[in-house]
Parts: sequence; C-alpha cells; structure tokens
Amino acid sequence: MEKTDACIVQRDFTVLLEVGHPGFDEARAQLGMYAELVKTPAAFHTYRITALSLWNAAALGWSADQVIASLESVSRWNVPAALIQDIRRIVDQYGKLKLQPEAGLGKMRLVSDDERLLDELSGMKTISAFRMERIDPHELVLGGEQRGLLKRELTRLGYPVLDYAGYRNGTNLPFGWREDTSADSGKFELRPYQRDAVNAFEGSEGMGGSGLLVLPCGAGKTVIGLAVLERLQCECLILTSNTTSVRQWMEELQNKTTITSEQIGEYSGQKKQVRPVTVATYQILTHRKSKDADFTHIKLLSERQWGLIIYDEVHLLPAPVFRATADIQATRRLGLTATLVREDGCEQDVFSLIGPKLYDMPWKELEQQGWIADVQCQEIRVPFSTEWRSSYLEAEVKHQFRIAAENPAKLAVIRKILERHQGLPSLVIGQYLNQLETIAREIDAPLISGTMSQQERVKWFAAFRRGEIKTIVVSKVANFAVDLPDAAVALEISGSFGSRQEEAQRLGRILRPKSGENKAYFYALVSEDSKEQEFALRRQMFLVEQGYEYEIVHELQ
Repeated sequence: MEKTDACIVQRDFTVLLEVGHPGFDEARAQLGMYAELVKTPAAFHTYRITALSLWNAAALGWSADQVIASLESVSRWNVPAALIQDIRRIVDQYGKLKLQPEAGLGKMRLVSDDERLLDELSGMKTISAFRMERIDPHELVLGGEQRGLLKRELTRLGYPVLDYAGYRNGTNLPFGWREDTSADSGKFELRPYQRDAVNAFEGSEGMGGSGLLVLPCGAGKTVIGLAVLERLQCECLILTSNTTSVRQWMEELQNKTTITSEQIGEYSGQKKQVRPVTVATYQILTHRKSKDADFTHIKLLSERQWGLIIYDEVHLLPAPVFRATADIQATRRLGLTATLVREDGCEQDVFSLIGPKLYDMPWKELEQQGWIADVQCQEIRVPFSTEWRSSYLEAEVKHQFRIAAENPAKLAVIRKILERHQGLPSLVIGQYLNQLETIAREIDAPLISGTMSQQERVKWFAAFRRGEIKTIVVSKVANFAVDLPDAAVALEISGSFGSRQEEAQRLGRILRPKSGENKAYFYALVSEDSKEQEFALRRQMFLVEQGYEYEIVHELQ
C-alpha cells in the first residue's frame, strides 16, 4: 500500500485523520473498512477501532496482517506495538469457534482447534447454562434451538462464531424474471455491483447463508433482495419498516418477477395475509396487547417453511425482534441497509443474529460510476430573532433543542431555496408537526405525516412522482423507505437530535440518479449558536465518513 502519513494512530484504538492532508481521501477509504468515525472537528477526524469493526472487516476477508499493513501505510509514525498485538488477538478471535451440523436430530456441534478455549468457555456460568455435552476435546454438542442465543453470548464474550450448521431450504417457489421491455435484450439485468452483492451473499459454496449487504439508498437494495430470492427459489418472509415500504416491495415483486399477485401477501395493520411471499412490517411483529403480554404476531416468523427472511432497513430492526431472530437461526437471513449505525447500541446483536457484513459499497464510489446522484450538501446557519433568542436562553436546557429547531427564521430561508431550485422536485423534511403545519401552509404545499391515512399518503406521493406537485412537506415518514425517484432537493429543517441514521436516510431520499447533470441538493437548516448546531455535527458524521462534505454558510449563496 502507498504510504500517506495522513493519520496519527494511537494506542487507545483511536486514529486521528488530518483533514487537510493530501492523503486524506485515500486514508479515509481505508479506515472505513475497519474503524468507525466518532468525531469530525475541523482539523482532525477521530476514528475508533472496535472489536465489531474488526470482525466485520474479517467477514469481508481482511486478515490481521492486512489491517496492520493499512494502518502502517496511513500512519505518520510507527503504529504502537501493543495496538498491533491487540488487533491480531481480536481478528484471530473471529472464526476460532465454528458451528457444524451434527447427525443427531436437531443437534449441532461447537468446534474449535483451541482446546483451552473450550475449557475456559465451558467453565463460564453463562455458557454452562446451555448444558452442552463435551464429546471430544475439540467439540461440544448442543440443541439446535440454542443456536442463536449461544452465538449472541459468545459474541458478547469476544468470540464470534462462524456458523456452518446449515439452513433449511424452505418450501420451493419456482419463478423467474419478467421481461424488461426497456432493455434491448428484453431480459432484466442486474447492475454489476448488484450482482457482486448477490454473489457475496451466496458465498464461495453458492448456497447462501446469513449476513448484511450495505449499500446507499437509491442503489436498488430491493432488487438485490429479489435477486437473492430468485437464486434460492423458495418461500420468503420480507420484513420492512412501514406499510408504504410493504406496498413498494409487493409492487416490485409483481413488476420484476413472475410471482403472481395471489402468491404475495401483505401482513400489516390493515391486512393479515400469509402467502408464499409475505411482506410484513416490523411494527406488526412487535405488537402486543399489554406491556407484559406476548407478541401477538411473532408466530409469523414460523408460520410457513420460509427458506429466506429478508430484513429490509435492518438498522431499524426493533430490539424486541432480536429474541425471535435468535429462535429462527435455521432460516437464511438477509439484512439490507444503507448504514449499520444504530442509535440504540444493538449493532452487536445485528452482527450475531442476522449475520456479519458480507458486502459494503461506498456511497461515493457509486456516485462516481453514475448509479446515484452527485449531492451537494450545505449546512445553513440561521440566526435567531432577538425575541426568539430570549425564549431560547430563558428555557430549560431540555427544551432548548426544540426551540432552536423550530426557529421561525427558517421559513425565509426555505422560500429562498425553493425559489433558487424552482421547478425541481423538492422535499421539506422535519420532526415537529406544529412547525411542519406552519411551513406547509406558508409555502402552499401538502403535509404528509404519520397521522395521514396510508391511502392519502399514496395519493400525494403518486402526484409528486407524476410531477403534478413540485414540493411536499414530510415528517419522520421520510426517514423510511419512500420511493420518490425524482426528488432532487431536500431541505432538512429539524430532526431527532444527533441521529446519524436519520441523516443518512433523509439524504437517501434524493440519491436516485437524475437526468442531465445527475445532481441533487441537500440543505440542513440549523439555528446558529444553539444546541441544534452541536447535534448537527453528530448527525452528519456517517455521511462525512462516506465522503460527503457539508459546506457551512451563514447566508444562502
């Protein structure tokens, strides 16, 4: 690797990347494979190397030697010897334990070449509770129903398991691709990176297993999910974030495959259809009549002989579903997401129970290839009026963020931006309904929020797609999968504190490729010298890691 000297690598697993260094872009690309961005001050970006970031790198094929060589290539000085030793130890822990199938009914074996490791683990209270039988110095036998919970606990202890215990095939569902009338060949074709993602999920044995495919919004993750299903030819349960997304999956299934509408079921708050391909919301899975009651619809996970479960927007997977996911380890699981960031700290559960990262396509790489739009990002610092600043300063600290977010001075900036991009399909996205209602009324645009019926939402989204309306105001429903391919301008006027996940989803609404220059515009309106400004830095962190730069202006240029 070419040496860049752009980083200061520290013993405490942090890496400081100098923003103005000529080797910044190269170093950032490398660090993104095995470290996490945690801070983005002006001069140096701070990355942290974690066990999970190293294990995900290992799952993508990185060895300890490759990680160390990369660090040495970007480091200004020698990489601390103790850090090198720790990286080797952590990466080597990935794959020390393997799950293998066992001939006995419903059994499997936990296998390791390291006899002492099995001795040590067997003596731990949390592991002995699984009552595994030691049949060999290098093997333990366990019941198949313990598979997920054991993997979760071993990951927590620092020993992620390579799961080779196999998967049920599920009920056969033969189907193919529909003809694509827009293609010269008449046949539907995957883009090269989509094909690579499907191949990564299949693995070297071509059987498919479980894991995560990470690609930006607008890259066609739904198509990738359909392509995995087409190769497996089995009944499938698809879990996604909301009813709008459910309908989009159903539409794509009917438009792109020969699966009939009678074979596709919707399982949501409105319908309870269980069919060979069933598309459900996460919310319905976590529904229960009272806090202490069982989850009413969790049986859907085992209702049929599913051969594949697809977790769309896996970063939004509710924590209560993890227990159920631990119980269905014999079913192949595919997680699709634009970001592995979770604000609840459950990344390790996603890793152990859904699977490791198998494919990761950098956002900027897809942009350079023309598959997603080139987005210009601006953070506009909006001053308070004298009166509003007084309200902000006199308020309790816990209320200051919202007061800053709802700064009325943002309305004038919104008008200027919409005037600048007159004619381009635009989204005004925010958090607080009172604020959104005022903005929608002032700019004469429809407001789409969670209080609106699904039927009404579909009507407005369709009108926007047809170009009948050029601007819509959208609440948190825009954080989830909403198919608005022509949206070219997004104005973020308020958000959920420092949610990196939300920022990525919102920018994702305008990433679909555009005709002509293939450009889109993302504006974050932030009250100047306020709590909102502090949280904006954190919100933008994931996108900065992907290579996006926010130009900060105090007046619309």
